Amino acid sequence: MNPRPFADLTGKVAVITGTGSGQGRAAALAFARAGATIIGCDLNTAGDAETLELVRAAGGTMVSTAPLDLGDETAVAAWAAGIAADHQRVDIVYANAAATRFSPFESTTADEWHFVLRNELDVVFFALKHTWPLLRASGSGRVVLVGSTAGISGSTTNSRVAHTVTKGGIVALTKQLAAEGAPDGIRVNCVSPGMIATPATANDLLAHDHPMASIAEAIPLKRIGTPDDVVGCALFLCSDEAAYVTGANLVVDGGWSAVLPG
Repeated sequence: MNPRPFADLTGKVAVITGTGSGQGRAAALAFARAGATIIGCDLNTAGDAETLELVRAAGGTMVSTAPLDLGDETAVAAWAAGIAADHQRVDIVYANAAATRFSPFESTTADEWHFVLRNELDVVFFALKHTWPLLRASGSGRVVLVGSTAGISGSTTNSRVAHTVTKGGIVALTKQLAAEGAPDGIRVNCVSPGMIATPATANDLLAHDHPMASIAEAIPLKRIGTPDDVVGCALFLCSDEAAYVTGANLVVDGGWSAVLPG
């Protein structure tokens, strides 16, 4: 899969969650192109199989597990044990997988609240908890979490109280894990996307009848982001070029959060 990008991950073992579509698929392709062996997973069996085929067709190396419910700790523990048996170490964990629901504060039900916490916090916590020993075994583990501009600011156009809380939690988790991982050489950073064009956003936030459909007009770079925009930043954070970067939250939003109105 040549030519290689600036980040050389030759020989690295990279766990990427949520590889069935969107940013996870883009990450699997980009990290494989950089030389990493990809270990993927997703709930979406068909989508994940398509990603696997795309990576292999491009000359990359990838194995994957689907369906895998990352909110089920028992299943995650078994998955991680399999990775340990096959590879003995993990160099990179890109905790991309997530699912969300949007609702105003007063009308958010307990089920909606717990759905978002499970699918945006639990899925990250369990995946990292059970791959952490493998990152330690690497001696120079690299972790990328996925936050959001929702985790650093509120919104008047998108009612998303649970999503705001979970993504704020991801940013905070990044800092705590950076502190705890440093003695073992584990670097932990976060990418926080703004509005990104994915299959999910196309049917929700970017739908023609949603208040945020015209949000590109408020973004300084005047366009909606792509999965590759986010993945390129994650690739940098996992590379040797970012060897002195840990605990950082890299906002990838075309300048959206830097201006008013936001």
